[in-house]
Amino acid sequence: MANVYTSTSTVAGLVKAAYDRYLEFQLRSQPLFRNIADKRPVQQAMPGSSVVFSLYNDLAAATSTLTETTDPDSVALSDVSTVTVTLNEYGNVVLNTRKLGEFAFSDIDPAVANIVAFNMADSIDSLVVTELRGGSNVLYGGAASATNQVTAAMTLTGLNIRKSVAKLRAGNAVPKTDMLYAAYAHPEASHDLRSETGALSFEDTRKYTDANVGNIINAVAGVVGGAYVVETPRAYSALDGLSSARVYRTIVVGQQALAEAVAVEPGIVIGPVVDKLMRYRPVGWYGLLGWKRYREAALYRIESGSSIAS
Repeated sequence: MANVYTSTSTVAGLVKAAYDRYLEFQLRSQPLFRNIADKRPVQQAMPGSSVVFSLYNDLAAATSTLTETTDPDSVALSDVSTVTVTLNEYGNVVLNTRKLGEFAFSDIDPAVANIVAFNMADSIDSLVVTELRGGSNVLYGGAASATNQVTAAMTLTGLNIRKSVAKLRAGNAVPKTDMLYAAYAHPEASHDLRSETGALSFEDTRKYTDANVGNIINAVAGVVGGAYVVETPRAYSALDGLSSARVYRTIVVGQQALAEAVAVEPGIVIGPVVDKLMRYRPVGWYGLLGWKRYREAALYRIESGSSIAS
């Protein structure tokens, strides 16, 4: 007589999937573009829906000789130039139900706070990138002269970095630190920069870890052509080149490239529970602020392809 087994199929109700109650978050890139905004109001007159920054304009150089017995004619100052930063409300909110909190196999409240906080930093960084990549000073990889001409083969090079740095210096832009400008490049664009060889290549010239300087800036990959290179996937890229080639925007900046005005610093908001049975618990973030390119001469954008474009 054959044996009859009590198995996982005969008592299937006793066999269940086991869950790890410890949940991980998705991979996240570090928000860092807001740090570029180093121009802020100094003597703001009053609260307002926008903040107007004003800049004096210099006189033209006086190169003619004076006549000893002639009183020179006076000249008038030019009107000031202005940059207006418009303040807007930004925010997001998650509304948890009490039932979810009672049924969830892991404590969801700390996770909601973490996710909302990252959403705040992520959203603000995206807004800053949008403003930065709209600058009027642009260089292109290879032989391209417009975004829709950029191909994957027109990669980011040390020549692009050196040229943008030369333009920044020629425009009197103040370096970010240690006489170096800052270049924010997508890792897939930076790959080609790193792959260059020769006396002026990235690997040959990166000296930012020298004992006399110190690697004092987080995420700095190295120095090339007068700029320290920060690799970040937050550098904007899009399929808007020739034949749908992905075009990468490398941002090269000096000081005061971007202005920021803040009425309400972004922060986490724990909303009130106001429903009749106290079942809905709001957690969100809110901020009232804005950004505007302040000195165009302190900002260059390099549009290029990548040999490993995703």
